[in-house]
Amino acid sequence: MRFVPLDTPKPISKIGLGTWQFGSREWGYGPDYERRAADIVRRALDLGVTLFDTAEVYGLGRSERILGQALGADRDRVVVASKILPVLPLAPVVQQRAVASAARLGVRTIDLYQVHQPNPVVADTTTMRGMRALQDVGLVAEVGVSNYSLRRWRFAEAALGRRVLSNQVRYSMADRAAEEELIPYAQQAGRLVIAYSPLAQGFLSGRYDARNPPTGAVRRANPFFLPENLARGTALITTLREVAEAHDATPSQIALAYLLRHPNVVAIPGASGVEQMERNAAAAEIDLTDTEYAALATAARQFRPVTGLAAVPRLIRARAGK
Repeated sequence: MRFVPLDTPKPISKIGLGTWQFGSREWGYGPDYERRAADIVRRALDLGVTLFDTAEVYGLGRSERILGQALGADRDRVVVASKILPVLPLAPVVQQRAVASAARLGVRTIDLYQVHQPNPVVADTTTMRGMRALQDVGLVAEVGVSNYSLRRWRFAEAALGRRVLSNQVRYSMADRAAEEELIPYAQQAGRLVIAYSPLAQGFLSGRYDARNPPTGAVRRANPFFLPENLARGTALITTLREVAEAHDATPSQIALAYLLRHPNVVAIPGASGVEQMERNAAAAEIDLTDTEYAALATAARQFRPVTGLAAVPRLIRARAGK
């Protein structure tokens, strides 16, 4: 396993484990997934993974409980990251919610406590006052944000009066907005971009096409899986397969290796089973050549999916089976 070159109390692995699916029914993984989740966590530990990301809203607290129980006595040697859903994120509320998350996780300190998304009404000034108090008493080690613009990330850091270590954003070869401002800032300032949905919820795996769309509520709601976008992604998937063949790897592993080439980026893909966790962890060891990276970047730039408001009527028709 490789680690990010940052001064943190515990090393942060380039591949982490995202646990949105732990305790959540919408992924359609079946009733035995809670048992498998524990196996996935234990295998991740064996493979050197040190970053485990969850949130209070995932499974309405069940993800935190499952993760904490699975980590067991290893909780203190890894980076346990959680997130507060910023509904009325006033300082006292932030403190209360952190205490509740720590209890569910079974930890004395949350290694990385993140604001799940920017609140459009409540300024980060009061939210970060609560975060600073949590740091002062040792309940939170590092503070992070999620889904923040660069401007708001920097404002949050000014409000905290200390570094806001990370910004967790949607980042994959299919969605490269983070490369415009966030990643350059992270490299310049010694901060971290945490990539969630680094495989675009499986779009980059090459398993799906217009004749073989995914099942499950989460992926059906993702515009990447519209038949038109699956068709538009053919050239990108082809390039991933060509590079993967040269490394005896999978397209998913190459898609992760593309992101991890940035020194201040870590990826937190989920895993449906132990085997997928093993493949994800192995991606951290893949070294792309400059030529391969350039070919992947070109293919990613040329992928122009239908997204935003333009995708809404297509998603409705797709859900209706028309």
